[in-house]
Amino acid sequence: MINMLLVSQGFSLFGLNVSWYGVIISLAMIVGIIVAIFICKQKKYDTNLPIDLAIFALPCAIIGARLYFCIFNGVDSFVQIFEIWNGGMAIYGGVIGGFLGVWLCSYVKKVPLLKCCDIAAPCLILGQSIGRIGCYFAGCCYGIETNIEWLKVFPLSVQIGGVWHLATFFYESFLNLIGFAILITLTFKTKKQGIITSWYLIIYGLIRFVLEGLRDPTAALYLGVFKVSQLLSALLIIVGVIIFVLSIRAKNATETKEVKGESK
Repeated sequence: MINMLLVSQGFSLFGLNVSWYGVIISLAMIVGIIVAIFICKQKKYDTNLPIDLAIFALPCAIIGARLYFCIFNGVDSFVQIFEIWNGGMAIYGGVIGGFLGVWLCSYVKKVPLLKCCDIAAPCLILGQSIGRIGCYFAGCCYGIETNIEWLKVFPLSVQIGGVWHLATFFYESFLNLIGFAILITLTFKTKKQGIITSWYLIIYGLIRFVLEGLRDPTAALYLGVFKVSQLLSALLIIVGVIIFVLSIRAKNATETKEVKGESK
C-alpha cells in the first residue's frame, strides 16, 4: 500500500535539504543533453549545438516553469516568485520558456529554428517522461479519486491521505516514453525539417489533453472554468498539424522542382 504523503520528499547533503523532485529533474536535463549529442553525432551536425541549446534553453525553461505556476496559482509576494526551493513549477511553462531559449539560440548561432527544434523535441519528451516521476515524490499532479477496486494498486493509483487517486503522472511518464520512441525513430528516418517538431506537438498535446481530463480538479490550473493545460494542449495539436502540413508541402514542392530540373 503506497501513500504518497509518507514517501520521503528528499534528503540532507552537507546540511542542505535536497528534494528528490529536483534530483530527478536534473537527471532529466542531463539525459536530454546526452541524447541531443547522440542525435547530432549520428546526423553529422555540430556536436557543440546541444550544449549551446542547453545554455540558452534550460534557464529559460526554469524561469518559464516558475512564472507559469505563479501566474495561475498566485503568490503572496513578489519575493515568493524566486523561492523555487519551496516548489511550484509547471511543465507547460517550461516548454514555453524552453522554446524561447531555443529560438534565441537559433538566432544567435545562426542555425535554422526548425533544425534546433527537431533536435530538442525527442530530448524534451524523454526529459518529460523522466521528470514526471518526480511528481510522485513531490505529491502532485495526481488524478481523480477512484472507487474501482482493480485500479487500487500501485502504480495505477496512489494514495493521498488514505484515498486512492489515479496516478496520472505515471500514465504520462509511460506515454511520453512511447512518444520518445516514435520521435527518435522518425529522427533517423526523415531529413525534412519540422516533421519531428510537428509530431512532438501533436503527440504531447494529445497525451496532456486526455490526461488533464483525468486529473484531480484541485491539482490543476484553471483559466475561468477551463483547465489551462487542456487549452494549451489543443493549441499545440493545431500548431503541430499546421507545421506538419507546411513541412510536407515544402518537401513536395522541392521534389517537384528537382524532377523538373532533371527533365530539362
